[in-house]
Amino acid sequence: MPDPDTLQRFLFEDNAVRGELVHLDATYRAIRDSHDYPPPVRALLGETLAASALLSGSIKAHDSLIVQVQASGPVHLVVAQCTSQRSLRGLARWTGAVEPGGLQTLCGTGTLAITIDPGRGQERYQGLVALSGESVAQAIETYFEQSEQLPTRLWLACDGERAAGLLVQSLPGQRADPDAWNRIQLLAATVRPGELLDSSLDELRRTLFPEEDVRVFDPQRTTYHCTCARETIGTVLASLGRAELEEALDELGELTVTCEFCNRRYVFDRVDVEAVLAGEGTPAGSSTRH
Repeated sequence: MPDPDTLQRFLFEDNAVRGELVHLDATYRAIRDSHDYPPPVRALLGETLAASALLSGSIKAHDSLIVQVQASGPVHLVVAQCTSQRSLRGLARWTGAVEPGGLQTLCGTGTLAITIDPGRGQERYQGLVALSGESVAQAIETYFEQSEQLPTRLWLACDGERAAGLLVQSLPGQRADPDAWNRIQLLAATVRPGELLDSSLDELRRTLFPEEDVRVFDPQRTTYHCTCARETIGTVLASLGRAELEEALDELGELTVTCEFCNRRYVFDRVDVEAVLAGEGTPAGSSTRH
């Protein structure tokens, strides 16, 4: 059985190939439950979250990595973010009825963006490619082929309750076996979605790579965490200026801001707004999640 809510790295010794396996259980469900997603959207979001966790394995401390799909189809936005501390959040946006199908059916034409945020005021790096293939995994493989020129294969699965992913990636450097990369990716491609969801790394090593010399690293825990905060929202409100805020208060009586990711609502009355404008932070106020 897999270890829930973990990301685990492994390395094929002397062959310049690395791998990662992720299982998202409570982490995925917390994100899924923030919105009433139709089943196909739940699955697509789960796969994208697993992909963001896998790709985050190469980022440095204090960074975050975002996988984003923007498209013209019924599902027009999917965002998944994973930090270097393996905390995740994500969301999807859709219009109308969403029928089951591959990536092109769900999303149509669009773009895939992978963004690395170094934090600490440093400039973000973003790579963009046209959305292609019939799965998030195929779209990301195309991104690495076109933008990073780093051979990468992914397999993703989500059953609406759990999400999982497997990545293998060819690294620069000499190999003891010149055929290692070709062999490893072909072996990994035999994994089935149910097997991916239900198997630990030790089990997958025995079934997929029984003859390979694999070094396994300690697992890292994944968690759900939304970065929204009342203080941050107050700072954004203050940037609008007194005149605009007072006009909105006169019309509405209070200001309500809803986090797109976790669906938590933050309410600011006149006392709260005065504190924000005075630079005194905000009183405890109220927030709810629906």
